[in-house]
Formats: sequence, structure tokens, C-alpha cells
Amino acid sequence: MVVPLQKGRLGRGLASLIGETPQAEARLPVHGEQRLLPIAELHPSGRNPRKTFDEAELVDLANSIRARGLVQPIIARPDPQRGGYEIVAGERRWRAAQRASLHNVTVIVRDLSDQEVAEFALIENVQRADLNAIEEAAGYQELIEKYNYTQEVLAEAIGKSRSHLANTLRLLKLPARIQALVKEGKLTPGHGRALVGREDAEKLAEQILALNLTVRDVEALVQNTDPAPAGRGGGTPQTPEPKGKDADTRAFEKDLSDALGLNVEVQRGSGESGYLSIKYSNFEQLDYIRSRLLGPFSH
Repeated sequence: MVVPLQKGRLGRGLASLIGETPQAEARLPVHGEQRLLPIAELHPSGRNPRKTFDEAELVDLANSIRARGLVQPIIARPDPQRGGYEIVAGERRWRAAQRASLHNVTVIVRDLSDQEVAEFALIENVQRADLNAIEEAAGYQELIEKYNYTQEVLAEAIGKSRSHLANTLRLLKLPARIQALVKEGKLTPGHGRALVGREDAEKLAEQILALNLTVRDVEALVQNTDPAPAGRGGGTPQTPEPKGKDADTRAFEKDLSDALGLNVEVQRGSGESGYLSIKYSNFEQLDYIRSRLLGPFSH
């Protein structure tokens, strides 16, 4: 008696003979698919620009998750190399969910390229203000260098102004010690930007910490000292040259300088004409002058 061959068995047999592997997970919808996944199947991504996680914030978030559950799903993509899923956005929520003893979490699974993962992680962190300024700058720099973004295109993609992007990137020019102080929150990004390009930056940073100087204090200090040129030691206070200005002109300069927090100088011309100059030390101060002149909605 002849037994007919079963197509299913034949197919599986041929597949095993020619070395075919089972087909990968079916293509996901464009906007992803929401699933309830074991928390152990998720693992962090090396492309997350956020490198530090505040312990107190994790405890607070874990308490919130324990009481109300995970309100916002984690975003992940299938990871064929390591198995399970690579976290694209929500690593902090994943860490807190483990502390809250959750076994399963809600995840939106999406098919994303390496470039899309880097973009998504940076934008999500920036929008949630989860990054310190140095991490934010490093994330921008990675996208620019690795994926050939221009600052204009990247600024539009993340919903930030071009000046914000440029000012944030300038922080990467600071010495490592000062970058660490900004990361730790001991110096603000404004302090850091005022120190960019100065060889005496670390010395000035010590003064900021010792005297608890504000950003305006530092900007005034920087404006009144020479930037230390290469190989010539620290800056020295400048001796103002005699201007021969009358009392009214000096009072006018002082009023404007006090109002702006920047050095303002008036130079008389012929008759009633003249020049008004405002000295700025960085792009942030230039953007500040523009906003003062054009108003808060100039963007």
C-alpha cells in the first residue's frame, strides 16, 4: 500500500536539508504593536544618550509605578542578536518597574534602524528633560557625526532652536573636569558656556564654587578679564582707557549695562550722532540681546 506524502512534512524536511531557518518575526505595523512582555525579555540599548540615573528619582518612580502601574509604555525593538527586545525609549521606567517588582510591562514594539533608535532615544529624553546638558550635547554630537546631520536639520527634528543646539554643543569644548561638574549639577550649563575657550576655566570654576557665583557674576568676571592666550598664563584685569566722556554719557552706559547685564559703550560722533555697542561673550548672550530687542516671541 502506497502512503501519500504529506506536504507539511516534505516542506519541513527540505528546509532542514538546505539549512533554512524559521522566518523572522512578521513585519510590524509602522507605528508599532502594543504587547505585554516579561520584564526579563527587555534589555538596555547602548545608544541611549542617558548614562546616569538618579537613585532618588528611581525610588520615587518605582513607588508611583507600584501604586498606579506603568502609565506610559516602554518602546522597544526586536533584538535578533541577543534575543528578546532592545529598549529604545523608557530605560528609566524599565529600571523602576523592576524595583516595583513588576513581572510584565506594557511595551510598544517597533521595527527601527540603528539611526532611528539613536534619534528616537535622544528626542524622547530631550522632550522629557531627562538628560543633563553634557549627555544632551553628546547625543547631538553623535547624530551629527554618525549620521551626517546638519545643525539646522537636527534642531528642526528635535524641536529646539538652532541657537540652543549650538550653545549646548559648545559645552563639549570644556575640559573634562568642568564637564563633570556640569553633569553633577554643581555648575549650570550657563556657567559652563561662560567658561568655554578659556585656559583659566578650571581656576574660574573653583571661584564659582567657592563664592557661589551666579551666571551673571561669571559673565561680568569674564568680560573684565583677558581670555588667557595659549602659553601665557591666566587672564589679568583690564585697565580701562580714559574715555573723556561726560557724566551723562557714563550714567547712560551704566543704566543700559545694569538693565542688560552686559557691557554697553556709547561713542559720540559728529553732532548728535554716535555709536552704541553691546559686548557679548557667547552665542547665548547674543540670543539674549536679540530676545530683549525683538521680544519673547521672536522665534
